[in-house]
Amino acid sequence: MSDSLVNLMIAQESRRPGRIAYRYLATGDCDGEVRELSYGRLGRRSRAIGAWLQERGLAGSRALLLYPPGVEFICGYMGCLSAGVIAVPGVPPQGRRQNHRALTRMRRLIADADVKVILGGRQVIEALDGMAEHLPQLADITCVVTEEIPDEAENSWRAPDIRADSVAFLQYTSGSTSAPRGVTVTHGNLMDNQRVLTKGFGHTPDALAEREGDLFVSWLPVYHDMGLIAPVLNTLYLGATSTLFSPLHFLQRPERWLTAISRYRPHTSGAPNFAYELCLRHATPELMDRLDLRRWRVAFNGAEPVRAATLRRFSDTFAAAGFRREAFLPCYGLAEATLMVSGSSVDAAPTLVGRRDIGSRPGTADAELVGCGRPGPGMTVVIVDGERLEECPEGEVGEIWVAGESVARGYWRNTLATREVFRASLKDGRSGFLRTGDLGFLRNGELFITGRLKDLMVIDGRNHYPQDLELSAETSHPALRPGCTAAFSVEDGALGEQPVVVAEAAPEAAPEFDRITALIRSTIGEAHGLAVRDVVLVSPGTIPKTSSGKIQRRASRTAYLEGTLSVVGSSVGSSVGSSSGSAG
Repeated sequence: MSDSLVNLMIAQESRRPGRIAYRYLATGDCDGEVRELSYGRLGRRSRAIGAWLQERGLAGSRALLLYPPGVEFICGYMGCLSAGVIAVPGVPPQGRRQNHRALTRMRRLIADADVKVILGGRQVIEALDGMAEHLPQLADITCVVTEEIPDEAENSWRAPDIRADSVAFLQYTSGSTSAPRGVTVTHGNLMDNQRVLTKGFGHTPDALAEREGDLFVSWLPVYHDMGLIAPVLNTLYLGATSTLFSPLHFLQRPERWLTAISRYRPHTSGAPNFAYELCLRHATPELMDRLDLRRWRVAFNGAEPVRAATLRRFSDTFAAAGFRREAFLPCYGLAEATLMVSGSSVDAAPTLVGRRDIGSRPGTADAELVGCGRPGPGMTVVIVDGERLEECPEGEVGEIWVAGESVARGYWRNTLATREVFRASLKDGRSGFLRTGDLGFLRNGELFITGRLKDLMVIDGRNHYPQDLELSAETSHPALRPGCTAAFSVEDGALGEQPVVVAEAAPEAAPEFDRITALIRSTIGEAHGLAVRDVVLVSPGTIPKTSSGKIQRRASRTAYLEGTLSVVGSSVGSSVGSSSGSAG
């Protein structure tokens, strides 16, 4: 096996130059325009872009990648690696007008990474011209449309000196609890995590041969670790073929995802939990008649809490189209570990544990926790009492610490944060652990995730995980959008910390907003024994989220306290008396 993705790409090109590496559904539809990128074409374009970067003396510097959905991002990314340039995947601007949050994030990212060049598509680079007022750094940055770099440029390409500890790219964390940080991922990290992914997803030579190399179908954004490391890079790692399309096309019509799986019959396809919920909302009898999901071997679910209720309802609903419950593969990972840490077994039904079994009050909406499998080969996971710095007994909840060759070098140019997060030590002398900030426990060697350390709410002496309250709220009424609810606590005088729920609601449900807020209150009261301080309904698409779609609870809390939420309806608890500090 090659020692870097660059050498691996060259080897794949040599062995199978005509094989399609990636097909891209330009409209999101299988019967629409399909653009294809062969291994031969990928190699040529990567070397051409790499040579252009080398000729300008950019080896070792950072290149921000701003591409619309499509295969050109892959050429730009591999072009950077082929030149010894550190790639920095970024969220592409949407038109000339950008919201304040997106501009602030881009400005911080450019400054933190000390970006020297921006690679992108033609429309994206043109859009940047209108942002100079908000992004003054652009005056000192070279912006290039990579489609305009001629193929002949590859003739001057020189193979870079790549070692295992050479930095491949910076994966900026999604910023769910803090300002974005650049995770420094080396070539060795990438290759090791490809090994973990391949084993964890059961991507054996026989499995690929059965499907004539069709590996993934994915709409996941490629600038995010899950969409890049799994469907894009694992395809290259194995010399397979994958089908990609835009996240926007999925959100517009979720059935496109299942239709593509039915058409191309990949081994693996997956997404965060909310995507399965969206599919359930669009599951019509007519759709079932058109789908054939019998060949879908691995349906991974990760990046946000995996819901037992979702797995059960999806399996029951799409069984009519041939979907098997055993195809579900809940998994756990994070950018700081390149991507995958653990995953459940292929062809085995997910493991469920009742909350009563771990001494936690069960909620009616989510009374079970879903196992995320055993750590991948070479990965070590321990559950730690963060105050005592001692390993917790089996079944006890603590912070998840991880070690292994996939764990990244640290945070880019942030020595203090790197030492705190990537260099953790236990009292017994074991060292070199990554502190994930996630809470969970191990049972029979399998990892269960219970929440985020910093998001944990302690109310009346009891621990409450915000994702549990969010699920209870979302399931109380169909007008509430899945994956678009934020729960957090605020200080309320003598009452101490009290819970607040902010949820996006469909505008057409406006006549029922009072009833919806009452339902949220009663559902959370029954499921969790909590009186909610305030329930706020907001416009769709306005709750702060990370680039990967995770709820930013701290940002939501700040917006609530500052009165900047896009409120369409609210209900203040009777114990509060007034909505001091409330957005509603």
